Amino acid sequence: MMLAIPDVLSAVEVTRVRAIIDAADWVDGNATSGGQSALAKHNVQLPEASAAAREAGDIVLDALGRTPLFVAAALPLRVYPPLFNRYGIGHAFGTHVDNAIRIRRGSDFRIRTDLSATLFLADPDSYDGGELVVEDRPGIKLPAGHMLLYPASTLHRVEPVTRGQRIASFFWVQSMIRSGDDRATLFELDTAIQSLAAERGQGDPDIIRLTNVYHNLLRRSAEL
Repeated sequence: MMLAIPDVLSAVEVTRVRAIIDAADWVDGNATSGGQSALAKHNVQLPEASAAAREAGDIVLDALGRTPLFVAAALPLRVYPPLFNRYGIGHAFGTHVDNAIRIRRGSDFRIRTDLSATLFLADPDSYDGGELVVEDRPGIKLPAGHMLLYPASTLHRVEPVTRGQRIASFFWVQSMIRSGDDRATLFELDTAIQSLAAERGQGDPDIIRLTNVYHNLLRRSAEL
C-alpha cells in the first residue's frame, strides 16, 4: 500500500524545520548508505547525530504522533529518527531497495523496516526533476509538509534534479503488523468505520460492533 498523507507539517512547521536544517552543515549522502546504495546515491544529507538533525527530527516525530492518517495506515511500533537529505542539480538516487534492518550507529536502537516515508520539505514548483518513483508507478512530487508512505520492500528511485533543490526528511517505520496485506486490510476497515461513524455517530450499535471486530483483529495480529 502506498499512501500520500497531506499536511503532516503545517506551513509554520515546514518553515521552522527548514530554518534549522538550511543553516546546518551537510555531508555526502553515502554516510548512511549500504554498499549497493552507495553506487546509485548522489546527494547530501545532515549528519545523523547532528544537533540540527535531532532538533528537526523531533518536530517531525511530534507531528507524526498527531497525524491520525499516519497512525491508522502504519500502526507504528517504532520509527527510525528522521534523517534529512538534499538533492541539487545533477543529484539523483538510482533504483535501490532499503535495508531490511536499520541500526542507529552508536546505540542499540534497531528496527525492521516495514515502511519507508518521504516527507517533502520543498515546494514542487521550486525544483525540476526529483520525482520519487516507486516500482513502476508514476513519479511523485508532493507539496511541502506532505508525506509519502510506501512499502520498504519496493524498488524505488529519485529522478535527477535539473533545477533548484529537492529537500526532504526520510525515515522508516516498524509496524505492529508485519504483514503488509493485513495492515492494508486493517486500514481499510478502520477507514470504513470512521466514515460510517461520521454519518451515524460513534454510539451507533453497528459502529460499536465493527470497532470491536477491528480491535480483535488488531489484537490477534499485533507484535509488540
